[in-house]
Amino acid sequence: MKITFIRPNMYDDRSSDAMEPLCFAILKSLTSDKHHVRFYDERLEPIPFDEATDLVALTVETYTARRAYQIADRYRRRGTPVVMGGYHPTFLPEETLQHADAIVKGDAEGVWEHVLRDAETDALQPIYESAEFPELAGQMPDRSIFRGKKYAPMGLVQYSRGCKFNCSFCSIRAFYGNNLRQRPVGDVVEDIRRSGRHHVFIVDDNLFVNAEKARELFEALIPLKATWSCQVSIDIARDADLVRLMARSGCISALIGFESLDPESLREIKKGWNLKWQSYDDAVDVFRQAGIMLYGTFVFGCDNDTVESFDSSVEFATRNKFMLANFNPLTPMPGAPLFERMQREGRLLHERWWLDDDFSYGDATMLPKNMTPKQLTDGCFAARRKFNKAKSIMYRLFDYHSNFRSPYRAGIYLAANLISRHEIFSKQSRHLGSAAPEDRLREHAA
Repeated sequence: MKITFIRPNMYDDRSSDAMEPLCFAILKSLTSDKHHVRFYDERLEPIPFDEATDLVALTVETYTARRAYQIADRYRRRGTPVVMGGYHPTFLPEETLQHADAIVKGDAEGVWEHVLRDAETDALQPIYESAEFPELAGQMPDRSIFRGKKYAPMGLVQYSRGCKFNCSFCSIRAFYGNNLRQRPVGDVVEDIRRSGRHHVFIVDDNLFVNAEKARELFEALIPLKATWSCQVSIDIARDADLVRLMARSGCISALIGFESLDPESLREIKKGWNLKWQSYDDAVDVFRQAGIMLYGTFVFGCDNDTVESFDSSVEFATRNKFMLANFNPLTPMPGAPLFERMQREGRLLHERWWLDDDFSYGDATMLPKNMTPKQLTDGCFAARRKFNKAKSIMYRLFDYHSNFRSPYRAGIYLAANLISRHEIFSKQSRHLGSAAPEDRLREHAA
C-alpha cells in the first residue's frame, strides 16, 4: 500500500522556522516495511496532489485545521481515503469526520497498525482510540522520513507525555488526563544519539513532571556532550542545584510560560503557582546564573488586563534580556477549559475561529473585558514588534551570563531572533488555509 504522510501548514505557503515534526517519525516507526511511505511537509514544499497514493494521513492542529480540511477534501474528491490525528481531531471528532474517512483520537501507538490493516481491506472505521495509554518504553522514532528535507538544524526528541498542571487555556490535560509517562532514560539517550544532531529540542510540554527523574535524565546526558533546549515550568527555579545540573548536562535554552505579570490574571487562568515560590526576577536570575537562555511567552486578554499590560511585559522581557519572547492574545482552544468558559459566557467572537473566513492569524478570538478585540490584536502585534526591533535585539544580545556566553550561543541567539522577526511579519493578519478555487472548503454542518 502506498501511504502519503502530510504535515499541513497554516496556509498554502512555505515557512522559514520549520522543525522536524516528530509525530511522523513515530508513525514511520509504527508502519510495516511492506508499505511504501512518502512524506510531504507543506511548510517546506508544495503537496503533489497528482501523485498516486492509497492512503493519506495528516496530523492536525487547530491553527492548521482549515488547511488540513482543504487538503483532505481534494484527496477525497478523487476517492483517496484520508486519516487524521492530533489534538484537533481528538477534541472535535464530529467536525473532523466531515473531511476525513477516519480519525485517531489520542496517541497513535497501539492503533496505527489497526488503521493500516483496515485500510488494506477498504474497511476503515470512523474512530480509532486506544483503550489505555500506551507504554513508551522501546519506542524509537524513524527519522529516515526526514531525509533530504531542509529543516532547522535542531533534532526533536521526546522524554515524557502529559503535564502535572491544568492551566485553563491549555488542552494538554484534556488530551492526556492525569496520565504522566516517561520513556526510559536509556531510550532517550539512544534516541539523541540516533538523531545525528548536535543540538536537540526536548519537546515535552513540561520536562519537570518529576524532579528526580529529571535529575536522572540530566546525569545521563552529560557524557553525550550534546546541546539541548526544552520547555519547563518556572517552579523548577526553586531548585537552583537542579537548574545548574540541567545546564551542565548541555541545556542552553528553555521556554517558560510566564503568561502574565499580574497575579490576578495568573489566578484566572489557573496558573497562580507561577508566583507561588518566588518572584519572576528571582526565578529568571536562577536560569541566567546557570547560563541558560530564556524564551518567555506571555498572553493578554485576561479579565484584569488593560492596554497598559503590553508595555510592562515587553519591558520585563527586555530588561531580563530574554533570548526570545512571544506576546499572544489569550486564545480559547478546543478541549481547554477556557474555550468552554468563553462559550458559556457568550464571549467567543467566532463560533469556530479556525474555520471562520473573517479570522486572520494574530486576531483576538474572544471579547476581553477591559479593551476592545482590536486593541487586543493590535497590542500583541505592537509588543512583538517592539521586542524584536534591531535595537532590542542588540541590547539583549550582550548578556555575558547566557546569550553572549560564547560565540556559539551568540550565533544561535542572532539566528533565532532574525527568524522570529521574519515570521512575525510574514504571519500576522494572514488568513488560514488557501484561497485557491480548488481548495474551497466545502460547507459543513454546524
